[in-house]
Amino acid sequence: MDPEDVAAAQQGDALALDRLLDDLAPYVRRLCARIAPAAADDATQEALLAIFRGLPSLRAPEAIMTWVRSVTVRTAVRLARRHDLEVPAEETLVDRPAAALEGLVDIDDALARLPVPQRVVLVLRTREGLSEPEIADTLGIPLGTVKSRLHRARAAFREVWES
Repeated sequence: MDPEDVAAAQQGDALALDRLLDDLAPYVRRLCARIAPAAADDATQEALLAIFRGLPSLRAPEAIMTWVRSVTVRTAVRLARRHDLEVPAEETLVDRPAAALEGLVDIDDALARLPVPQRVVLVLRTREGLSEPEIADTLGIPLGTVKSRLHRARAAFREVWES
């Protein structure tokens, strides 16, 4: 993202805002789909709306992607947790049989089976390439918590993958 385009969007340039949201939408959608697969559409819409509303308050236009990632992750986690609470236990993704093609488990399906706290740290580490301190900063949790969740997430993922 060009910081000048971000600054123009912050100052009310409708075309710059439109371009910015068009550029961000695929990233936001991909991240929401990985963190909140059952609520990806709603999470994407809410995250883009939060980005639109919060853009004027962004102090450092050059940090747009870090800020967008934080907004998107928080939104996706909130909706994933809400969805997990609304769906009866017998219908959750964790309890569903794995979608398989000749015995192979889809990575996204395996991720969807993990509890939200484990899923989000694993997605941010393996799919987004964030370091453990960056994950801790993005989620607002201690580094030790990130490390323990990653450890549990990797073990749970391996169990799902091998089942």
